Amino acid sequence: MAGNRSALLHRNMSAPPRAAVGGDGPYVVDAQGRRYFDGACGAAVSCLGHSHPRVAGAIAAQLNRLSFVHSDVFTNEPAEALARWLVDRTPEGFGEGAMLVLGSGSEAMEAALKLARQYWIEKGEPQRARVIARDMAYHGNTLGALAAGGHPERRKPYAPLLIDVGRIPACHAYRGQAEGESLEAYGARMADALDDEIRRLGPETVAAFVVEPVGGATMGCVPPAPGYFERLREICDRHGVLMIADEVMCGMGRTGTLFALEQEGACADIFTIAKGLGAGFQPVSGVLASEKVVQALRDGSGLLANGHTYMSHAAACAGALEVLRVIEEDGLLARVRDLGERLRAGLEARFGDHPHVGDIRGRGLFQAFEIVEDRAAKRPFDPARRIAPRFKRAALEAGLITYPSAGGVDGRQGDHVLLAPPFISTEAQIDAMLDTCAAVLDDVLALQPA
Repeated sequence: MAGNRSALLHRNMSAPPRAAVGGDGPYVVDAQGRRYFDGACGAAVSCLGHSHPRVAGAIAAQLNRLSFVHSDVFTNEPAEALARWLVDRTPEGFGEGAMLVLGSGSEAMEAALKLARQYWIEKGEPQRARVIARDMAYHGNTLGALAAGGHPERRKPYAPLLIDVGRIPACHAYRGQAEGESLEAYGARMADALDDEIRRLGPETVAAFVVEPVGGATMGCVPPAPGYFERLREICDRHGVLMIADEVMCGMGRTGTLFALEQEGACADIFTIAKGLGAGFQPVSGVLASEKVVQALRDGSGLLANGHTYMSHAAACAGALEVLRVIEEDGLLARVRDLGERLRAGLEARFGDHPHVGDIRGRGLFQAFEIVEDRAAKRPFDPARRIAPRFKRAALEAGLITYPSAGGVDGRQGDHVLLAPPFISTEAQIDAMLDTCAAVLDDVLALQPA
């Protein structure tokens, strides 16, 4: 080690982050003993906080029995139990499907894309290789997942390495709904863009459509318009296209139901899940394949073409299963809905008439507010003002972890603050988080441009 320089390759090499040494429920503790309320759960991950004894105990007990076996040789009880628990709770229409257990959300999206490809090979339609996704979506950071994502600046450095993906506009009412247009009509118009893109590419070439039920990191908790997903499902069925629902961020209770898509009256052919699945206690993610998809493989080769070394990791599965049991047994889905109503009401009370907050949106404990220079015109601040990064830094100094992002309008312009506190938060903690956000926003906006 050269002097005090870290040997770890940090995200920001000029300003390494402060060191965390402990966790206490919804709080993170740094090396100086300072406590930070985790108003973002890292990135919608730590839904049970940072020190849940049941989950830690389940992982420790599994480590003392069996930590890892290769899935090409053995299965293991925690993986089997986790898959059964989730498949039994999938939305109506999923059928008797099956699950892959992997290590990260990006890995899950890669596996989902490969699974969709294998499905069409098994069905005797190998020409179906095209994928369609939405503008400004985020689906992960590996190359296939990044290709499906629609954030221009995140894609830009790797553009020569990315597969070509069909693209349609996101269903983002604040930014796209026309004057005088109902939400239902707007949703139908946005869904019909998928039909247009499938026809443009040729239905016989399209394998899958990838979509977040509630847009996450890049757009900031954008919910769909009423009827949007029902119409998407009809369009996919009409053309034989698989629907992949990316619930890595919005799923596993974050919006108030186990699967976010439950609230839309539709079911996907493939789900990707992560983040809240393991609550941060172990790296874990999943791909849930519907009965239709699984049956095609069974009737075909009977083999899964895509394997991973740490697939079905026993300790990770034990932890994830205990997380889900705690959520169910402690009634935390109802708690998310109740706290979500308080969070939304608090956001409206503090920012509903704020001259620089253009939109408040989200579901459950997955809410965001968009910061604008001109509320009436919905005009974002100049990116040079660095509103989102400044908010993040100022909130952290005030003892609050948030998840602000820049570029939510077009990849470059737009600032929003995403809030995703733990399911175990108290009402007083939610209120204190909102008070801090209000004070921080005023301080940040008072700063002159750099």
